[in-house]
Amino acid sequence: MRDITKRATGATAKARRLRQTETDVEMRLWSDLRSRRLNGYKFARQIPFGPYVADFVCREQRLIVEVDGSQHAQPGFDRARDAFLCEHGYSVLRFWNDEILCEREAVLNTILAALESRLTPSPDLRFASATLSPRGEGAEMSANERFFSLSGKSAERSEAMRGTAPMLTRRRT
Repeated sequence: MRDITKRATGATAKARRLRQTETDVEMRLWSDLRSRRLNGYKFARQIPFGPYVADFVCREQRLIVEVDGSQHAQPGFDRARDAFLCEHGYSVLRFWNDEILCEREAVLNTILAALESRLTPSPDLRFASATLSPRGEGAEMSANERFFSLSGKSAERSEAMRGTAPMLTRRRT
C-alpha cells in the first residue's frame, strides 16, 4: 500500500494556499481545534494526503474532519475521497458549514466522541469509519460500505448523543 503521507508534487503549495484563503467557517472551527484546545487532542489543518487535502487532521487518532459547503452537494467526489482515506486507516467526519456556525457545541461534542471512539453510527451522521461498516461489522468491509449517509443535522446527533457524551472542556490559553 502506498504511503499517503508522501506529498504529491505541488501539494504543499496547494495546502499553504488553502490555509491562507480559509473560509470564515474553517477559521471558526480551527479556533476551537488549534493548540490542543479540544481536550488536548492535536489537530493540523489543510494537510495533503495522496491526491487530496484534508481540512483538519488529528494524526494521533487518525481522524479527519471536513467542512462542507455547497460545493459538496454532489457526494460522488466525497465518497471516492473518503473511501481512499478510509482504506489508508483514517476515519472521516463531515459537517455542513451551517452546522458549524449554528451548532458549534454539538459539532465539537461529535468530534470529541469520534476521537474517543464513542461515536455510534447512525443514518444522520456523515461519518466514514476506517474500522466500522454501517452494519457495525469490522474492517473487512469495503471503504464504500463504511461510508455513512450524507444527510443529517448536528442537533439530531446531539440529541442521540445526550447522556453518553462527556462535557466538552477547552484548554484555556
